[in-house]
Amino acid sequence: MKCSLEGCPGVYEQRHVVHPVRHRGQVLVIDHVPAEVCSVCGDVLLTAETVKRIETLLHSDLPPTRTVPLYEYA
Repeated sequence: MKCSLEGCPGVYEQRHVVHPVRHRGQVLVIDHVPAEVCSVCGDVLLTAETVKRIETLLHSDLPPTRTVPLYEYA
């Protein structure tokens, strides 16, 4: 599918991305999220199904599988 951003000649390709989310005052990082990513500008599209799965994950009581360092740009 052609990129939806005006003037971008790229096409979307199926990839897995790292998706950061701010939830309940915390920054959470979700790895291996399926997405359509533009081959030129990097625009990312998530399907409704993927967004629902992320929301379900955020509202679950599952502990994170890993933790990551967080730096603040002050």
